[in-house]
Amino acid sequence: MRGPRRPASREEPRGPAGSARACGRGEVSRLTKNDLINSVAGHGLSKRQSAAVVEAVFDSMIRAFGQGSDVKIVGFGHFKLRKKASRKGRNPQTGNEIEITARRVLTFKPSKGLKAQVNQR
Repeated sequence: MRGPRRPASREEPRGPAGSARACGRGEVSRLTKNDLINSVAGHGLSKRQSAAVVEAVFDSMIRAFGQGSDVKIVGFGHFKLRKKASRKGRNPQTGNEIEITARRVLTFKPSKGLKAQVNQR
C-alpha cells in the first residue's frame, strides 16, 4: 500500500525571471500563455493590457486559419494549412481496413533567423 497521495502541482518549475526551465527530459521546456503575458507586461503594460494583446494575436491567427489562410510572421516562421485527402488505413488492434477522413492540418516552418538562433547553442 502506498502512502497518502499529495495533490499534483500544476505549477511548472521556473528558472530566472519566470522563464520556463528545462524539465527532466533533456533540454525540453515549456513556455505557457501566462509566460507570454508576463513577458509583454515586462515592456510597460499592465497584466490586463498584456493579456488583451496576447489574446488579440491568438484570435487573429485563429481567425485566419478558420478562413483557410496561412500566417507568416517575418523573422519567426510560417504557419501553413495543408489539406490531407481521405485515405485507407488499418486498425492496429484488429487489422481491419478503415477509412481515414479528409482533414486540414496545421504545419509550422521556422524562418532562417529563428533556426539560426535555436542552433546557436
